[in-house]
Amino acid sequence: MTNTTENELFDYSPITERPRISWPGGARVAAYIGLNIEHFLLDRPSTSLWPGTADLVPDALNYGWRDYGVRVGIWRTIESLDRHGIRASALLNSAVADHYPQIIEAGRVRNWAWLAHGRTNSILQTGMGRDEERRFLTEIVETIAAATGQRPRGWMGPGLTETFHTPSLLAELGLSYLLDWTNDDQPYRLNVPGMLSVPYSVELNDLLLFGKGVTGPEFVQIVKDQYEQLHADSAHSGRVMALALHPFVIGQPFRHKYLDEALEYLATQPDIWLTTSDEIAEHYQRTVSDSA
Repeated sequence: MTNTTENELFDYSPITERPRISWPGGARVAAYIGLNIEHFLLDRPSTSLWPGTADLVPDALNYGWRDYGVRVGIWRTIESLDRHGIRASALLNSAVADHYPQIIEAGRVRNWAWLAHGRTNSILQTGMGRDEERRFLTEIVETIAAATGQRPRGWMGPGLTETFHTPSLLAELGLSYLLDWTNDDQPYRLNVPGMLSVPYSVELNDLLLFGKGVTGPEFVQIVKDQYEQLHADSAHSGRVMALALHPFVIGQPFRHKYLDEALEYLATQPDIWLTTSDEIAEHYQRTVSDSA
């Protein structure tokens, strides 16, 4: 007999049968930039450009590629965000606070939204028992709160990973939304009191797109296509557009001008609410009722 596990975290809800979402100012699409700010361990394999050396210790090729993001790429990305007046939703490994405090300070000055994104992208909490994971998540949240001066409200797991206990443990810690379940164009309530799922994207994501050979001009067109379709879909109810960025990918010199073009396009759309994931979650919680 085959054992199956039913999904108890959220219920099926077709997008055609939901309460209307109205974004501030009459905007039709709420958009945010999910800026992944990550720390990687020297002696563990992780996201790799070339898998042939991924299991070596040290793996200079792949570690160096990832390390470019915090040394160079993020500063180039920040320049573009500043140019277009965009606040980042920072998906932050808590270890960044110890290793790259200058990045934390740059985000504090710019009033970024800070989301917990695990300890490092080299360590996942999958396989942890509930008590072990509670201690692990508590340390992450407290470290980010102390470093940024802002207790995180949102969570995205490294590699979008969770255990069955993660959402309820995060709710215990006062967080109110997750980005891990990339299955919708609107926020929705989870079956954990006070907890939402907010849209994130593994498709509109520089790591996945450029990893598949997408060019800079194609990236700009993809951003435009995504917005245009969501705008069309939002005639009767608001939608969310998430643009996922990794500084070691989008921060490469030959890609930078295309990021700038994409951000310029978004920043000049009349029907967009260019905001943070925190503000999207808060607005939804406040304005959309369960019984609506």
